[in-house]
Amino acid sequence: MSARPQTAIKAILFDKDGTLIDFQQTWSPAFGRLLETMAAGDVALKGELARISGFDLGEGLFDPNSPFVAGANDTVLDDWARVLGVTDSRALLLEMEAHLFRFGLESLAPFATLEPTIRTLHAAGYVLGIATNDTEAAARAQMEALGLSDCFAHVFGYDSGHGPKPEPGMILAFSRETGLAPHEIALVGDSLHDMHAGRNAGVRRVAVTTGTVGASVLAPHADHVFDGLDDLLDWLDRMEG
Repeated sequence: MSARPQTAIKAILFDKDGTLIDFQQTWSPAFGRLLETMAAGDVALKGELARISGFDLGEGLFDPNSPFVAGANDTVLDDWARVLGVTDSRALLLEMEAHLFRFGLESLAPFATLEPTIRTLHAAGYVLGIATNDTEAAARAQMEALGLSDCFAHVFGYDSGHGPKPEPGMILAFSRETGLAPHEIALVGDSLHDMHAGRNAGVRRVAVTTGTVGASVLAPHADHVFDGLDDLLDWLDRMEG
C-alpha cells in the first residue's frame, strides 16, 4: 500500500469484540469466571445468571443470540440485580466491569492477522479508531496489552458519552474528531448493531464474519462482507489500483 491513503476512504473505525479479537475465546472464559465470582458457590444462582445472559454452562460458550454478543455491558443489568437481590444497580455494574476488565485481559485472544493488518493500515496513513460496546478503559487496556495502542487515534466505549451501538454517536464523534465526512470513513464490524450504527451515521459499512453472525445475516445490511481483516487490506488495495 502507498505511503498515504489514495482512496476515498481516509479513516477506519473498528468494532473490537469479534472484529479485532476473538469474542468467544476472549469473553467466554472471562464470563465463566465472572459467573463463578458473582454466584459465590451457589450453583442455582450461577445457572440463572447464565440463563438470562445467554451463556451455555455446559459448552462454556455464549449463545450466538446472547445479548452480550453485541450489546453493552449493562444490557441485562436489571435482571442481574433482581436475581442477586441488589438494589444499587450502578454499583453492581461497576463491580461486574471491574471483574471483566481483569478476566478479559487474562484471556485476551487477538485474531492472527490483527497486528499486521493494523500496522499496515497505520503505516499507510489511515486514521484508525475503535468503537465498542465494551468500556473505553477495557478497550484501551486490551490494545495496550497487544502493543497496538499507538495505532489507534481514537477509542470510544459505550460509556464514553456518545451512547452504545446501534446508536450512531461513537461514529459521529469519530467523524468530528478526525475532521472527516462520514463518506470518508469505513466502519468494520461483525454484528448487526455495527451495521445499523454505520447506516445511521452514513459511513461505509464493512462486515466481517469473524464473530458469531454469518454472512447471510450481515449482507443485507452491509456494503461489503469479508471473511476477515486480510480481505479488508485487499479491498483497499483494489480501491487504490
